[in-house]
Amino acid sequence: MKIGVIGTGYVGLTTGICLAELGNKVCCVDKKKRKIEDLKKGKIPIYEPGLKELLDKNKSRVSFTTDTKKCVESAEVIYIAVGTPAKPTGEADITQIEEVSRDIAGVLNDYKVIVEKSTVPVKTGEWVKRTIKLNVPQEVDFDVVSNPEFLREGSAIDDFLHPDRILLGVESKRAKNIMMELYKPLNAPFVITDIKSAEIIKHAANSFLALKISYINAIANICELVNADVISVAEGMGYDKRIGRQFLDAGIGYGGSCFPKDVSAFIKITEEFGYDFELLKIVEKINREQRKNFILKIKKSLWILKNKTICVLGLSFKPNTDDIREAPSIDIIEALLKEGAKIKAYDPAAVARTREIFKEIDYKDNPYDAASESDALLILTEWDEFKNLDLKKIKEVMHQPIIVDGRNIFDPKKMAEMGFTYASIGR
Repeated sequence: MKIGVIGTGYVGLTTGICLAELGNKVCCVDKKKRKIEDLKKGKIPIYEPGLKELLDKNKSRVSFTTDTKKCVESAEVIYIAVGTPAKPTGEADITQIEEVSRDIAGVLNDYKVIVEKSTVPVKTGEWVKRTIKLNVPQEVDFDVVSNPEFLREGSAIDDFLHPDRILLGVESKRAKNIMMELYKPLNAPFVITDIKSAEIIKHAANSFLALKISYINAIANICELVNADVISVAEGMGYDKRIGRQFLDAGIGYGGSCFPKDVSAFIKITEEFGYDFELLKIVEKINREQRKNFILKIKKSLWILKNKTICVLGLSFKPNTDDIREAPSIDIIEALLKEGAKIKAYDPAAVARTREIFKEIDYKDNPYDAASESDALLILTEWDEFKNLDLKKIKEVMHQPIIVDGRNIFDPKKMAEMGFTYASIGR
């Protein structure tokens, strides 16, 4: 099929390249000229393992342009994959969705399936349909479909090509058949619903996962109070098939471009329709407090933070990405700087993006240089590189052998045997 993808962020770019891998002809559109020029040269603007290699493999089937008209006119299926950032109030800003809907309407020339790929509030599909109908210059038939993405940064390609399910919110048999044919090569189960249900499923799923994270963090706090081990507790819970082990890793809370935004947006969506989602408000509260609790652990380990040199290992909100949006590291570093601490930092992928926020940090090229002469070392992201650190070398180069581990990647007993003062979460 001929596919158009409007928006080349994490979702749009991954979607476009993976659809090309399935054998489709894909045109990707973005208003940012510099980004499009880089993509034409094969330069990927995000850190996503395997994405550049997949683009190189499918470069004959993928094109990049700033010309929406050219892309829409030639496509059979058009994906809307632009940003829906959070407003200061917490609700989703869907300005770009409306703009794209108007752009599509202005050049709609024959029947198209228009796919909501961005995460949007319920009833957005109705507004997309209404906006296009009001702005289309001639009578043209089209369908709007909700097809939420469930891509995890760091494993987005595998998530796209081997999905748990393919969710389609549709209004017509014609649109359903086209979308099922498009995704047929993935050999995954289809969940077919109305558009509004599909829109809610995305927010409901992400909010539930965020709830699991906040729940285990609350349990971790209880474990600390009674001297129990949250990892053992999570393991015991996880064997229950009704619960599962995933998303039961205690730490410094969730971050990124999805969970914080989607939980906040879902709260606002439900308020709009008259429901006070108190449960999700507590999820947010626990997540915020987890970062504050971690800062207290650092203070407890160091006493005075002023003029102390602190090594930060991990800046991205999770491993295998350079994304620092809503990353716990940002709040923690900001708090430490306010206390007068000096920060040295290392991350395998996210240094460039973090430097745009914190220019005063001393960024290093490896974890050992970052740890050198430091009074404490913080683990804020569970990169595999950090799990495999030469701890003897780390201890030798540090001013004080203090580690505060926000991701529970080390064994407390082993750390004590090696002579570290070691603090972690819920253990």
